[in-house]
Amino acid sequence: MVKKLNYPEEGDLVVGTVRSVQGFGAFVKLEEYENKEGFIHISEVAPGWIKRIRNHVREGQRVVCKVMHVDKSKGHIDLSLKRVNEHQRKEKIQEWKNEQKAEKLFEIVAEKLNKSVEQCYKEFGDKLIEKYGSLYSAFEECAYDCETLKKDGFSGEWLKHFEVIAKENIQIPFVKIRGYLKVSSPKSDGIEHIRKALKLGEESGFEDVTVEITYRGAPNYIITVIAPDYKIAEEEMRKAVDRISSYLQKGDLGSCEFTRHMEK
Repeated sequence: MVKKLNYPEEGDLVVGTVRSVQGFGAFVKLEEYENKEGFIHISEVAPGWIKRIRNHVREGQRVVCKVMHVDKSKGHIDLSLKRVNEHQRKEKIQEWKNEQKAEKLFEIVAEKLNKSVEQCYKEFGDKLIEKYGSLYSAFEECAYDCETLKKDGFSGEWLKHFEVIAKENIQIPFVKIRGYLKVSSPKSDGIEHIRKALKLGEESGFEDVTVEITYRGAPNYIITVIAPDYKIAEEEMRKAVDRISSYLQKGDLGSCEFTRHMEK
């Protein structure tokens, strides 16, 4: 894994491996940083009074810690284990695993180009990390739409190999949101108007967005939107409801009431 040469910032979450456990705390090797080690004081290992520190941490254990203080002049990095909740721990470990996967994929790109990994980092890898925040994010962006990289100024023979490997190995996460519709029409041909309104609601201008409306029992329907992220999903949900309402209201053909389903 490519190591960061600088120091983490206070408040950062870092992945580490416990190197040594003493009665007063634990020394942790920081996996993401070059030759950097942190220290977890016993008071920051777990909440409450700790009778035996080895009941909480052990040599070789992989941990996620919060950076409490950094003294670059002395090379000291103070860490906390107890200030990281389970959700943060899982997210950080997944992020770290993703970056490890991205680096292996990057090695494959280098092989395809008959170049060294170091040479590829110099030519385009470092620029990708600078632009997208991480190598995995660059692969993810390319798997979603390689045109984004081209629009951001990236070009060259490497890009076609990068795209193929990204699309073969990176699964783009999608989100699903739901809502409830109450659609009615007083017209004699109201059923046809409702069908047309709902059909308009299911239209989308994006290939990666799906809007689906299912019958729940007159006059109730469920509207489901699947999109790359929540922001897009919410916006497409709003547009779908607007299309339905606008059609029905335009000719005084009926009404549409919408209730957003809140995920637990």
